[in-house]
Amino acid sequence: MRDYQSAVLDFDYRNAAEADLQGTLDALNACVECCDRHAEHNAIALYYEAQDGSAAQYTYAELEEQAARFGNLLREQGVKPGDRVAGLLPRTVELLVVVLGTWRVGAVYQPLFTAFGPKAIEQRLACSGARWIVTDLHNRPKLDEIAALPTILLVGGTDTDTGLDFWGSLARQSAVCSPLLQPATAPFLLMCTSGTTGPAKPLEVPLSAILSFKRYMRDAIGLEPGEPFWNLADPGWAYGLYYAVIGPLACGHATLFYNGPFSVESTCRVIDKYAIGNLAGSPTAYRLLIAAQSQFADGVRGRLRRVSSAGEPLNPQVIRWFAEQLGVVIHDHYGQTELGMVLCNHHGLDHPVREGSAGYASPGYRVVVLDDAQRELPAGQPGTLAIDRERSPACWFRGYFGMATKAFVGRYYLSGDVVELNDDGSISFVGRDDDVITTSGYRVGPFDVESALIEHPAVVEAAVVGKPDPQRTEVIKAFVVLAPQHLPSPELAEALRLHVRHRLAAHAYPREIEFTEQLPKTPSGKVQRFILRNQEIAKQRAVDA
Repeated sequence: MRDYQSAVLDFDYRNAAEADLQGTLDALNACVECCDRHAEHNAIALYYEAQDGSAAQYTYAELEEQAARFGNLLREQGVKPGDRVAGLLPRTVELLVVVLGTWRVGAVYQPLFTAFGPKAIEQRLACSGARWIVTDLHNRPKLDEIAALPTILLVGGTDTDTGLDFWGSLARQSAVCSPLLQPATAPFLLMCTSGTTGPAKPLEVPLSAILSFKRYMRDAIGLEPGEPFWNLADPGWAYGLYYAVIGPLACGHATLFYNGPFSVESTCRVIDKYAIGNLAGSPTAYRLLIAAQSQFADGVRGRLRRVSSAGEPLNPQVIRWFAEQLGVVIHDHYGQTELGMVLCNHHGLDHPVREGSAGYASPGYRVVVLDDAQRELPAGQPGTLAIDRERSPACWFRGYFGMATKAFVGRYYLSGDVVELNDDGSISFVGRDDDVITTSGYRVGPFDVESALIEHPAVVEAAVVGKPDPQRTEVIKAFVVLAPQHLPSPELAEALRLHVRHRLAAHAYPREIEFTEQLPKTPSGKVQRFILRNQEIAKQRAVDA
């Protein structure tokens, strides 16, 4: 394990790039980096597991051949470098072929999450101007409601509009396709942020980001050669595409796709079958797993060596459960679609781990905490998490595609997240800027209250918001999902209030608790507090009227 401070001091972007990438910074191709350079060793690139238990595996060489065929098909259809190709596909080998083949000819891949409905798909296609979309029989009907459609290529059949089928079209193409080399600044992904109160914002990811994705796999995930690895995230979202596809493949490491709904049973089965020792996922997934208690613990105990979490802050109770029940340390990581992962408790670097913190800045990034006047704050004062772009050579984000951004202020990128610098140099998450609650003159981060609630054995999940109040500005209200063996009652609500009051402070406990069967979430699993907050505002306005 490398020393964290040495890794930070030694980081030099150009030297690191020349060492980690096959091409130079002036001549790169993402398909080469994530496939061709590893093909000669006949190594496995993808393990595939279906919901019914059927399985397959694919080598880098096999993917290289099919990517070449798909690249030739795109060229035959007039797709040029920089054109967008969208994929509305589940976690199958066809998804990887589309991604790699798109990159091979210098085109830009756009992921579309398969849980999206027609409106979300239409909005994202309009952002990108995609010329092609590849989908399967299950998702094809969603496109019928979209007016301006790109050319459709169908997996599992022949599309009635275009007459094209995926594997039949590829079989007619040559398996030789020269990869187009481009400068590191050229885009290879078109991503859309999920958004909270407005439409998704598009951004281009340049080829240079591959270096950051590789470094994350080594430094934060702690991935070692030959170690069975599984990232639970869907490649329709940034964390899954960046770190279940690009990161491991660029490292020459096999990735794993499970094509089925999330469940405790399937998770335990896949971990056991493939001897997964390194696992990555979201706090939502981990909370659902530990809610199963012995079913999950008994199914994976002794298997896992390193576990990583990203997407939302990781509740301390989850950290303790993994340590006590499985004897494994689960590390929290922080990032955004715009940044990749920039703040981590690194598995592969030696530094202290402060329970409940998001960790330390990844090598190549300078992460700071700013006040409202963009002054850097010392330890102990909450403010906005920001990236010092002038001193962050690994930072690749340059703004949103086709639109202005207010996130750049001088030398800083403002994340919109409220955090606090700790005296050991780590940073702890407080909440989104618009999620922080002001009650009786105190500022309370919802994450702290949610973490305290989840410690109670009756609670599976919780979301906390500020409810308008004429005396206190806001009162803290909690929405709670209970474990199956517990029923809602006034007595349980009072027990939860007292539990939080004891764990946190007299001003930080929820004065109101509403039991609910589920919380509103984005398709990627992040809790949407703003929906709950807007509901409370609407209720208050109705009362006032």
